[in-house]
Amino acid sequence: MTETLTDRGRAKADRRDALLAAAARLFADRGYAGVTLEDLGAAAGVSGPAVYRHFAGKAAVLAALLLGASDGLLRGGRETVEEAADAASALRSLIAFHVDFAIANPDVIRVQDRDLQSLPAADAHEVRRLQREYVELWVDALQALAPDRSASEARIRAHAAFGLVNSTPHSARDGSRPPATADVRRVLEAMAWAGLTA
Repeated sequence: MTETLTDRGRAKADRRDALLAAAARLFADRGYAGVTLEDLGAAAGVSGPAVYRHFAGKAAVLAALLLGASDGLLRGGRETVEEAADAASALRSLIAFHVDFAIANPDVIRVQDRDLQSLPAADAHEVRRLQREYVELWVDALQALAPDRSASEARIRAHAAFGLVNSTPHSARDGSRPPATADVRRVLEAMAWAGLTA
């Protein structure tokens, strides 16, 4: 019986993940307002009403998508810093971690840019709180590397690096043949490091 429940729970988690992946694609392509629950269900292989087995509504799907991304960045960023041997490796590891996230989640970045204001106020507040904590990981890493740098300047540099790295989902959709992932990663990591440490 326990095994059956575990299998059922795993199947439910997989369906929820499929709905979130579909939501990221559809919201990125059409915008939050241009997608219905029926669209989400169809893209994930279920009926529109079946979406309610996983989410209270479309706003809950958007919240799960953006809260999940922000929470994942913060948790991953903390682990990255904790495992680093010194300040330079902490910053390099944060850069690599964020570049990997941007390459793997271009649709989530596009949804965040365009549809954060569609979240209910409490969820939007929580997303911003998680993001502020993530930024402070970078501020701490930058100040550890350059102790004379103010927190304000470090924060400006961190946001500039995010702008550079997070622009990739937009540039990759310009109609031209996208560059190889390894090339994108190499260029972004080098440029982010140069900008952060200049």
